[in-house]
Amino acid sequence: MKNDVIIIGAGLTGLSLAYYLQKAGKKVLLVEKEERPGGVIHTIAEQGFVYETGPNTGILANPEIVELFEDLAGLCGLETANPLAKNRWIWKSGQWHPLPAGLTAAIKTPLFTKRDKLRILGEIFRKKGIDPFESVAGLVKRRLGESYLDYAVDPFISGIYAGDPSRLVTRYALPKLYNLEQNYGSFIGGAVKKKFEPRDERTKKASREVFSVKGGLQNLLDALVLKIGRDNIITGCRQVTVQSHNPGFSVMTGDGSVPVVSERIVTTTASYTLPSLLPFISATSLLPVTKMKYAGVVQAVVGYRKWKGISLGAFGGLIPGKENRNVLGILFPSSIFKSRVPENGALLSVFLGGTRRPEMLEKTDPEIRKIVLDEIKDTLPCHDQQPDLFRIFRYTHAIPQYERSSGERLACIDELQKQYPGLILGGNMRDGIGMADRVKQAKVISDMIIG
Repeated sequence: MKNDVIIIGAGLTGLSLAYYLQKAGKKVLLVEKEERPGGVIHTIAEQGFVYETGPNTGILANPEIVELFEDLAGLCGLETANPLAKNRWIWKSGQWHPLPAGLTAAIKTPLFTKRDKLRILGEIFRKKGIDPFESVAGLVKRRLGESYLDYAVDPFISGIYAGDPSRLVTRYALPKLYNLEQNYGSFIGGAVKKKFEPRDERTKKASREVFSVKGGLQNLLDALVLKIGRDNIITGCRQVTVQSHNPGFSVMTGDGSVPVVSERIVTTTASYTLPSLLPFISATSLLPVTKMKYAGVVQAVVGYRKWKGISLGAFGGLIPGKENRNVLGILFPSSIFKSRVPENGALLSVFLGGTRRPEMLEKTDPEIRKIVLDEIKDTLPCHDQQPDLFRIFRYTHAIPQYERSSGERLACIDELQKQYPGLILGGNMRDGIGMADRVKQAKVISDMIIG
């Protein structure tokens, strides 16, 4: 079976890439180890609740994600968040406080110290950093102060990476923030200047709005599968190995079937899968890639048919590490998107673990349930109300951590791709972890292959 491109991994990156390549007339085969395409994205509807396992939302951070929805119009519909979702809550000293959305709010909020509020007035005059490996924590403390790190950036990093800002390198983990300082010399000054810079119509599509898909993210995946054609996707391939024939590659699925061949192989799987997937590359050569760290996360989905707790008029609440609680944060999907719960109900997604609390993944289901319900009782008082829905999902390798070793990893990827022409190493081990990042990477790779 000859193909123009074989893609290993049918998550959002792989599906988007296959869609773009087929649209350009390429013969593509997707190989997936699980029984269903889609990776960690999965929408479940039960008992009147519609919830996500894995990512709950995305950001319209680039034109590519918007254009994908434009291409798939009629098969799935983009759903942007309720305006209330612009509010983010931060937990401090026993209560929620809104995360400031502007300079005036930042001056008035109790989240930050008076000293740091005065420091922010001088942020525009501070020299830009010269360390390309400066951590997120180091950058924020240097420019804004420790309280901004503790009660704004630390919970933000927990919500995105489930990681430690003192270990994540800004240049890799938050490149837009890094470039804001490097290109403009200041966060505040840069934000003001960028606001007034001219943008073309395509760039304007990146509205930065929170999004999902009408009926759930699963509908985006189903639309991509329909466009690609189910016959072009092989699932349930537990033992996949690739061999290099220089030129070209062959793929065995481990079930005794005839190998499929192609001039190009694109992997979109996690870094730790590569040694068994690509046995023609030595473990030593792959080490800069495979030693990448991942945050493990536990997600508890909690549903209430009749919510009796506080009004959930926000995107959700994030818990700073300094507060020493047992959860990273709680999202309010029923407030963000319509038709996710019965009338007057509530749906919560509670996240635990991360790089700072890896022991949470070892907790039993009853232990997780008690921790989650205790946190809900303390932070969203609901009068000991018992949920009507409670589901637990564990992800041992949930979120890759873009730490100092990222530069070595990216250099290794470039070298391996030069050494084995036709091999492309993709996925969220590079180019960002958000859904928009995944779609953009797929578009970039497809353009390169087509070109």
